Amino acid sequence: MNTIIRLIRQEMGKSQEELAQMLGSSFTSVNRWENGRAVPGKMAQKQLYELSKEKGISVEKMIMQKIHEAVSDAHVDPSRITLYHGSKAGIQGIIAPISREKCDFGPGFYMGTDPYQPLTLISDFEESKFYIVSLSLEGLNTLSVRPDLEWAMLVAFYRGKMERIRGTKLYETYAQRAQGVDIVIGSIANDRMFYVLDNFFLGNITDKALVMSLSALQLGQQYVALTQKACDAVQIEKEIPLSYLERQYMKDISEANRAKGIELANDICRNYRREGLFFDELLDMN
Repeated sequence: MNTIIRLIRQEMGKSQEELAQMLGSSFTSVNRWENGRAVPGKMAQKQLYELSKEKGISVEKMIMQKIHEAVSDAHVDPSRITLYHGSKAGIQGIIAPISREKCDFGPGFYMGTDPYQPLTLISDFEESKFYIVSLSLEGLNTLSVRPDLEWAMLVAFYRGKMERIRGTKLYETYAQRAQGVDIVIGSIANDRMFYVLDNFFLGNITDKALVMSLSALQLGQQYVALTQKACDAVQIEKEIPLSYLERQYMKDISEANRAKGIELANDICRNYRREGLFFDELLDMN
């Protein structure tokens, strides 16, 4: 966090003494923050957040720079895939497939190629931790899911949206899709896509509108370790604590992306309201 404080001050064109005066603090405190010998309290971080917002300073870019530098410092083995994981209270014990049941591909250990998704996911939690991890696919059974209607239907199954057709051929098709698989590789339903998917499941937009949304958004990839064998192939490269200041900026990004998703879904709904099938109609076709 010390680097971010220094960069904010430099972007504002202020000295340490001037920043201290703006925060009602002391030169010594600001100097210690920037040298990494102390961490500002929550109130000072709130003031830094408000100042940087007021001055239009992009802390988001600073956070991403911090992560990219951490990846570089980690010197990940090139034979392994570099990924990101967010935890609301930190990883305790061994890595295991123990996420909540109704995730995109069921209970597992979720990792993404894009740091934004895990960062925004954990931004509300004070004890949250961000991890740079690596994964070796050697000896693992993998299932790659393309970002299309089949992906959405598989997500629907794991989120419990198909329960009313339990026991049917269609239900069993998706129930067996990931059987015997160690790793599922598929698109992340990010902040923008959550809203679009929810509208599809609720019957507000058709499959045509959904597919058009998928093609309009550049979704990152997620790797989901479904078995302990897959989790054992995951290695933590670096743990990165998140300050209050950083989490506030991630919350802003999450809210902005969700607003974009709402705007996109509404536009697509208007353009494709009469094309394609609704979710319930697809379920009734089995």
